[in-house]
Amino acid sequence: MASVDHLLQRKGAFRMALIPPEVLEALNDGLLETVNLNEFMALELPRLARGVAAQIGLDAASERLGDTFAMLAAFKPMQRHGHIARALYDLTAAHPERDAVAHRLATHPSDVARCWATQWIPMSGLSLAGQLEATRRFAADPHFGVREMAWMAVRDATIRSLDEALERLQPWTADPDPNIRRFASELTRPRGVWCAQIERLKAEPWLALPLLEPLRADPSRYVQNSVANWLNDASRTQSDWVKATCDRWLAECDSAETGYIVRRASRTLAKRTPEAA
Repeated sequence: MASVDHLLQRKGAFRMALIPPEVLEALNDGLLETVNLNEFMALELPRLARGVAAQIGLDAASERLGDTFAMLAAFKPMQRHGHIARALYDLTAAHPERDAVAHRLATHPSDVARCWATQWIPMSGLSLAGQLEATRRFAADPHFGVREMAWMAVRDATIRSLDEALERLQPWTADPDPNIRRFASELTRPRGVWCAQIERLKAEPWLALPLLEPLRADPSRYVQNSVANWLNDASRTQSDWVKATCDRWLAECDSAETGYIVRRASRTLAKRTPEAA
């Protein structure tokens, strides 16, 4: 197998048509991670999925995969990944080394394959505690796309057991890894992006203060942006509470980090046009 080391530090093409053929081949063979949305959207999903299936020990020529590929065009791009993940998961049902297959998918060189692995978590039947533990490795993944798929994978379980989730995530806010700390905030955003909204936190955002307070002066800009976006979400339905919280934080903590979070969190408040609940 040819080395792709010389492609690792590339800058992603700003149009899909400009992606070098060598890069596209490596991406579709599951040898490279994507570096931007254009590369992600340019993937030949059936080819990648068959290659990944063979690499992790599943039947790449299975009828289950073929049926999935035949219907992909009927779905939106992100939905296609969910269907592929489900097909791969179903193929493990009778596999004698199911855990080994799952490990190979979770550690695959392709970020897209690891994204599929995150989508196995809600299919597993695990409790919320089990799902969060299974998600941790993906929450800390070096690839931004996998980290986003990680919190989306356990969003529904979090909504169903919100009180338990808020309690179990509290230790995550003290983790040395900023990706883990950010996960606790991003997972519980009242509105979030491309996901179900958390109605209880839209109405009662103060329930999440045990997660937000430890992060109000976090040194990581990645975490700061998440906390600010969390409060900005909440300001659309509980503007008075968000303003009071921001004012209190500024009074209690004069760090530059807190100042940045408050400024970014106040962008909807500054417009004075909060959405109706």
